[in-house]
Amino acid sequence: MRELFIYYRSHADRSAEVAEKVREFQVQLTREHPQLLARLLRRPELRDGRHTWMETYSTATMNAAEGIDLALQQQIEARAEVLRGCIDGERHTEVFISCAW
Repeated sequence: MRELFIYYRSHADRSAEVAEKVREFQVQLTREHPQLLARLLRRPELRDGRHTWMETYSTATMNAAEGIDLALQQQIEARAEVLRGCIDGERHTEVFISCAW
């Protein structure tokens, strides 16, 4: 089962905007894909005046055949285009697989 962990940074003064945009596209994605579990996390401390953000994506089932496939990953990335100009640098995607279910 593939899970995604996507991290990036933004200036602290853009925090409300980043959070709102991510929540909007995560709500849309979870409506379209009812098994999708999407989360938005942020480090509590600032580093160089910036926040570090983490989006996570997994599915509500532990079935090894399910998870975040490449098509859904591409949808997530397409929706995240709304963050251009709000974040510093690129979004970094890490893919992990479940070892036990």
